[in-house]
Amino acid sequence: MSQIQVSNLTFTYEGSYDAVFQDVSFQIDTDWKLGLIGRNGRGKTTLLRLLLGAFPYQGMIKSSVPFEYFPMKIEDEEECPMDQLPGDVPLWKVRRELSLMEADEGLLYRPFYTLSGGERTRIMMAVLFSRETDFLLIDEPTNHLDLQARAQMGEYLKKKKGFILVSHDRNLLDQCVDHILSINKEGLEIQKGNFTSWNENRMKRDAFEAAENEKHRREIKRLEKAAGKTAVWSDKVEKTKNGQKVSGVKPDKGHIGAQAAKMMQRSKNLKQRRQAEIEQKSALLKNKETTFELKLQPLDYHKNRILMMDNVQIYYGDNPGSPQVSFSVEQGDRIALCGRNGSGKSSILKLILGLNLSHTGQVQRGSQLKISYVPQDTDGLAGKLKDYARSEGIEESRFLAILNKLDFHGAQIEELLCGSNLTMIFVEHDRAFTEKIATKQVLL
Repeated sequence: MSQIQVSNLTFTYEGSYDAVFQDVSFQIDTDWKLGLIGRNGRGKTTLLRLLLGAFPYQGMIKSSVPFEYFPMKIEDEEECPMDQLPGDVPLWKVRRELSLMEADEGLLYRPFYTLSGGERTRIMMAVLFSRETDFLLIDEPTNHLDLQARAQMGEYLKKKKGFILVSHDRNLLDQCVDHILSINKEGLEIQKGNFTSWNENRMKRDAFEAAENEKHRREIKRLEKAAGKTAVWSDKVEKTKNGQKVSGVKPDKGHIGAQAAKMMQRSKNLKQRRQAEIEQKSALLKNKETTFELKLQPLDYHKNRILMMDNVQIYYGDNPGSPQVSFSVEQGDRIALCGRNGSGKSSILKLILGLNLSHTGQVQRGSQLKISYVPQDTDGLAGKLKDYARSEGIEESRFLAILNKLDFHGAQIEELLCGSNLTMIFVEHDRAFTEKIATKQVLL
């Protein structure tokens, strides 16, 4: 066992004024199974890239083992995986790793362009873990895996060691990591355990800090009130020092001068104490995440029933693209389409959108129904935000304000969806998310 040491790491993207990392230091053991977590934009992928040496930085990164990154770069989509194996990776090791993932070794002999996202994931993981001396940097390996495949990947990674895993899948993190590295507002912290134990500790810390913060607010209010009274008496005494008779006090300049100085010093001390309390309060909550309120307001619709599918089965030529399915959607339903990759989930969504897909059965959509669609693949998004807002007919300032408010983690997204009377059909392989959000599940 050896260590990876990071000392005084500072990094800022070219053209940006805000540092992604500022004087960050930590060390990890090379046999850890480390989960890397943090809100979007905090620098998870950037940290992996820095470990790989992809960007110039200040500070020091020292490791006795080489790093390898997932996903790998595919050199030629036309070639088979076995023809692109690195020279130091024997074929028998890759076959062994595929077997441990319960994957078909026949994937090695198919051109890359014919492989699905999940199949590519298995091939890449098999190749990388065949290099037994490398420390792996694994970035979102379950993006293209269904629920069953995610569970298999979790069992596979559970038996491995020596990696950093970035994933939004809480079940996967609980299943296979033994340490958590979290990127917070004020630096990084490492805890032993999985995501659940880290999250429980975070919630306890936040609750404690919130209680301490309220206690400090009450104390500061008391101090401000006391300081105000002191300032009033100090002002009255100062007036008597200048010969003014205040509230029956007979001027005695020598005595009054000493008293005024004493009162002014007390007022100054209280002011300094109040400021110290304010600074202490500010430092106390330095890592508590702040969120913005965002509300979803569904459009009014004149009917309770929005959609009905009766014995619907989709076909691509003579081949079925989905099983036969029947379900209805009422206002307020949050319906999860569940099933393995290739079971027809995306095809059903496309049919609901009105695409002309060959099918049997009946699809009844409410008249004048407006449907918003978020596709799984967002690779086509490019260009400037203002141009995108203009093309979609969105007010740019409102668009940017909503984007700003969207910087929250999964748990807050769940609260937002559960707290809104919206109607939705969704596909999501995160089991914890589905169990909390869905009011109904349709199993394909």
